[in-house]
Amino acid sequence: MVLASPDSILDERIKLIDLPRVDLTAERSTAAKLIVKACEEYGFFNVVNHGIPHDIITKMEEAGFDFFAKPLQEKKEAAFGDYPFGYGSKNIGFNGDKGEVEYLLLKASSATDSVAPLSKNVYNDPSNFSSTVSAYTDALRELACEILELMAEGLGVPDTLVFSRLIRDVDSDSVLRFNHYPPLLNKDPYTKVGFGEHSDPQILTILRSNDVGGLQISVQDGVWNPVTPDPYAFCVNVGDLLQVMTNGRFMSVRHRAVTNSCKSRMSVAYFGAPPLDSFIVAPPVMVTPERPSLFKVFTWAEYKKVTYSLRLGDSRIDLFRKCTQVE
Repeated sequence: MVLASPDSILDERIKLIDLPRVDLTAERSTAAKLIVKACEEYGFFNVVNHGIPHDIITKMEEAGFDFFAKPLQEKKEAAFGDYPFGYGSKNIGFNGDKGEVEYLLLKASSATDSVAPLSKNVYNDPSNFSSTVSAYTDALRELACEILELMAEGLGVPDTLVFSRLIRDVDSDSVLRFNHYPPLLNKDPYTKVGFGEHSDPQILTILRSNDVGGLQISVQDGVWNPVTPDPYAFCVNVGDLLQVMTNGRFMSVRHRAVTNSCKSRMSVAYFGAPPLDSFIVAPPVMVTPERPSLFKVFTWAEYKKVTYSLRLGDSRIDLFRKCTQVE
């Protein structure tokens, strides 16, 4: 969670960027090297030929748009008990941050159980929505694990499951989030902040959006780079925990989402996270005399508590040092 963004954005330093593209059907060592290079240089990359069936993706996107098209009162019925899960609008997180966004947040580690109350309240055919979300979540978890195992191979880690087993764990704290950014109703020439500047605290994020731009990343401080949506790809980015578990070789990069004045944008993000009691530490091979450990050992629960206590306007850099870095 990092520096806040203004309500209106018009910055001459904004420059379009083409993210690295990784073909998962390429020779395995080639794909692994490309992923490692992208994570070191950008913290973001696109994956194509990912193996997720088109009908699973299409059904998920249709279900998301169908939900957000419902009357507000019906969507509010999905704001069930276990906050922050369920439906929300304008408010981001716990601390007063706001954006031009409405969202639906579900537990990805137990998608069927998480979706059940929502389905009963909002959908005429709750089992269909529940099965759609579960199929998508299962597919994204497998994709995330494949990518994490390729990362481990590319880094030369002997235990190639060292990252992926954390999100395969039955107690994984992974979540699935739908973000919907409605078009601006007025003719304001400025772009509005949909979701303010932040980094993702988890291990890995896998994002897919409809063919409408809005994602921007900041590899260089003060410069925002719009990312062109790729209808054939999933966008992957490094989270804070993965930066720690690679002893700083990978970058957890700041990003934000802005609205489009004409078109509605919807993204679906899978945030792969470990169990709350997991200790976050780099594999021994990542720590050498030439590159000593940059981070102290902590649990995901400890880091999550501090991260989620901040506003988007608080400095992620100070937080990251306070929570993780060796003094």
